[in-house]
Amino acid sequence: MSKVKLPVPPPVQHYARCVDDSRRPSDHIGDWPKAGHVYPIQVRRNARTGLPQIHVLGFYAEQPYGAFARHRFETVAEVWLN
Repeated sequence: MSKVKLPVPPPVQHYARCVDDSRRPSDHIGDWPKAGHVYPIQVRRNARTGLPQIHVLGFYAEQPYGAFARHRFETVAEVWLN
């Protein structure tokens, strides 16, 4: 039996409330979160900087990259999917 473990994310769905919808970039093309609304999210690391960023599931963003800074959201729920 192999002792190699593949990096599998836990079966968890996170939800976060948008707390800061200000300073939308003028060149942003796509969906933008609204303050007070709760969204299903994923937290992923930026490939270049390594800093965690928020990806809102179901949002469309064409330009720039469709990720948001962590300070714009607060986690409100974590649901285990099993």
